[in-house]
Amino acid sequence: MKDLTKVVHHPEVDRTGFASLAVPTHRASTIVFPTARAYAERRDREPDGYAYGLGGTPTTRTLEAQMSALEQGEGTIILPSGQAAIAILFVTVLAPGDTVLIPDNVYPQVRTLCTEVLARQGIAHRVYPPLVGSGIEAFLDDTVQLIWTESPGSGTMEVEDLPAIVAVARRHGILTGCDNTWATPLLFKPLAIGMDFAMEALTKYVSGHSDVLLGSITVRDPEWHRRLRSCARTLGIGVSPDDCALALRGLETLGVRIAHIGRVSTGIAMALREHPAVLRMLHPALPECPGHASWDRDFAGASGVFSIVLRADLDPFLDEALAAIRIFRIGASWGGTSSLLAPMTLQGRLDTAIAGERRIVRVSIGLEDAEDLMEDLTRVLDHLVELADVRAR
Repeated sequence: MKDLTKVVHHPEVDRTGFASLAVPTHRASTIVFPTARAYAERRDREPDGYAYGLGGTPTTRTLEAQMSALEQGEGTIILPSGQAAIAILFVTVLAPGDTVLIPDNVYPQVRTLCTEVLARQGIAHRVYPPLVGSGIEAFLDDTVQLIWTESPGSGTMEVEDLPAIVAVARRHGILTGCDNTWATPLLFKPLAIGMDFAMEALTKYVSGHSDVLLGSITVRDPEWHRRLRSCARTLGIGVSPDDCALALRGLETLGVRIAHIGRVSTGIAMALREHPAVLRMLHPALPECPGHASWDRDFAGASGVFSIVLRADLDPFLDEALAAIRIFRIGASWGGTSSLLAPMTLQGRLDTAIAGERRIVRVSIGLEDAEDLMEDLTRVLDHLVELADVRAR
């Protein structure tokens, strides 16, 4: 064998005695086959076999298998983000003439997906109140093929009565899916209550370190797993095995992180609910949070994201007050080790007490010391009140 061949072809090495706890990171675009016949029949390997790197490597499959086990599902597909997972699901399930129902508290880009992408394909959507429960039946007609849920909701944190929605949907033969990112499969399992699809933005708690973008869809019916895989492959959508390896690493500490984050977030929300700057604390573990009874019945605990509705007269001073933070960072997303604050504009839909356009602060608790975080949030809220008092004089 000449040198130019030697630099291309790697030698076999003895792996006897090698055993590692780490999942190997398998990178590949090309998959090679032992015979021409095997190559010709490569499509027979779908949906979970290896035919081309776009469809995944053993690293990808390990993450998929672990998510399937946690979600108690019959198959998982990994996508480049949570939003990509929702988009692939909607495109796979829905056809021209169909309708999808989405809650009013849905992640804003899902609404944009419906209005700017699906609508051009002849796919309609309707918005339902997140606390509608079994009243979802009033929103159904013969065109509805999918009911999408997000519980708790983005920003406003309403917890839906998911079992009631599933019961109505199953009577009518309608598919259901849930964005379960806030809870993760450790705190709630959508498929266990009869939902057809569970979506996780692995970007958040599963990866856990603010350095990965991934999403997953886990299914109850293996046929939908095959269809989702086919759709993603046809659209040329795949994921990096390096990102999957980071998500697998994050999964190993998910339990201890969620336990700490949930405990700290609940304690801070309870302690600050009576602060003079706070109109309302939106945390599912607090009785005043819309849908708290559903959370208490269906969820195993709390994670670390909640929202603070400020007094209306404090809205103009929020940006200035946030300059006082020392531990929290200002940023989108959540679920990492660093605590985040995200000032948001809320189109009031919870009740008349906060109707209209309002500012809220979404809080994501990380892994810092609880007392440091409490002091930092208190400093911001105190500063807000001080700024308003000065302006009032």
